[in-house]
Amino acid sequence: MNTTSHPLIRTLKTPLAVLALAALAACSTKPVGPDYSVPNESIAKQIAPDQNFAGTSDATLASGDTPRVNNAPLPDHWWQLYQDKGLDALIGKAFEHNTDLRQALANLERVQAMETEAGGATRPSASVSGGPGYGHISGLSELAPGFVPPNAFSYSVSSGISYQLDLFGQIRRSIEAAQAGTDAAQAAVDLTRVNVAASTARAYADACTAGFRLDVMQHSIDLQMQSAQISERLQQAGKVGSIDAQRARAQVEQLRSELPPLQALRQNALYQLATLTGEQPQNFPRDVLQCRAAPQVAGVIPIGDGQALLRRRPDIRQAERQLAQATAQIGVATADLYPKISLGLSASSAGHMTGFGRGDTFGWSLGPLISWSIPINGVAQARIAQAQASTKGALAKFDGTVLTALRETETALNNYARELDRNARLKAARAQSAQVASETRRLYVNGKTGYLDSLDAERVLASADTALAASDSIIVADQMALFLALGGGWSTEATAAAH
Repeated sequence: MNTTSHPLIRTLKTPLAVLALAALAACSTKPVGPDYSVPNESIAKQIAPDQNFAGTSDATLASGDTPRVNNAPLPDHWWQLYQDKGLDALIGKAFEHNTDLRQALANLERVQAMETEAGGATRPSASVSGGPGYGHISGLSELAPGFVPPNAFSYSVSSGISYQLDLFGQIRRSIEAAQAGTDAAQAAVDLTRVNVAASTARAYADACTAGFRLDVMQHSIDLQMQSAQISERLQQAGKVGSIDAQRARAQVEQLRSELPPLQALRQNALYQLATLTGEQPQNFPRDVLQCRAAPQVAGVIPIGDGQALLRRRPDIRQAERQLAQATAQIGVATADLYPKISLGLSASSAGHMTGFGRGDTFGWSLGPLISWSIPINGVAQARIAQAQASTKGALAKFDGTVLTALRETETALNNYARELDRNARLKAARAQSAQVASETRRLYVNGKTGYLDSLDAERVLASADTALAASDSIIVADQMALFLALGGGWSTEATAAAH
């Protein structure tokens, strides 16, 4: 590298040039490095202001084409759409006691302290040092070979105030990076809140839907037990053989075998609810144990549009703030190419204790301190290249986060729409199965059909009930997944107040 080609090396050849450069730089307010703005080539810039989601046109019920979503703004507290006070209370408790959220908040406090530390560089720093001593200096230092000065008590005290002139904006870029880091940490808190709200609502829904499916299964078992009792009475009356009664009892046991997995699913959901709200697993909310109805959204689900998604999803805000932080670090690294100038005032007093306070023991100085690591070994340029590469990576992450958010939302909408369509058909199939089962049971009791026909009809009905109950629970799970993809759960006002 030709060091004489650097403009500062050519300029700083005389002390007068140094002072002239300092005066010129002091008049400049623009720090070195690029000023941040969302790049025009980013995916976020390609989303139209009113861009709707592709899945909204398909998210309808199969019967009647009743719309289930619209493009109205999603409220901050989306779980209140279920109008379930129990769910509201659980999510409120989770926000207060969840361990993941507490960890995210602690990290935010740490990052805010780092921002305060960066801001401290804009203010003067002061130092004080000193202390007493006993002994003597060497005779040679007094130009007296062979002379040993007498021992005596002595002291030294010094103090100073210094202030770094941010001529090239390194401090300002550092503060800019720290502020972006704080914003990213706040977004991480919001992201944790989104996940906590969705996980709590999902666990609550799993417990309730499992209770609902248990009731459906128990109803199927009761019906099959009634059929088994009819078969036993007919056997006792000599109208059918023992094989029909045995088949009926076997069907009862087959249905009963479906109960333990559902009981385990409900209990596991209760354990998860406990830990999400900061409790030990055995201290799960007992009232949820009695829940038998899946939560239902009151009205149409509002989802907003593409631009609203970008503003609402905390992971997108976090990635965007990390991009801003990386961009500011380019300026921090670029400032290392230039000298650092600090203004300082120092005062000191030193001497023998017997002369403490005498005028000849005091000294002071005032002036600038110029330090410069001349960029001749490529280290500063390498740091700039590192910062630029980090910015490229942050932009790629930002684009990837936006694309992931769009994909997750479209996927959630598609799954929800398809399951609604499937659920409508399952309801129609269940109604027909119930009618067939009732008719065949009547024919069997009157001896006009065989038990196998009645048994098959009962099996089909039990299977239809189970499938419909499972579909109802999937719909609730798809709703939760949709709300999670939409990024709801954090308060815009609360976030603004935090800044």
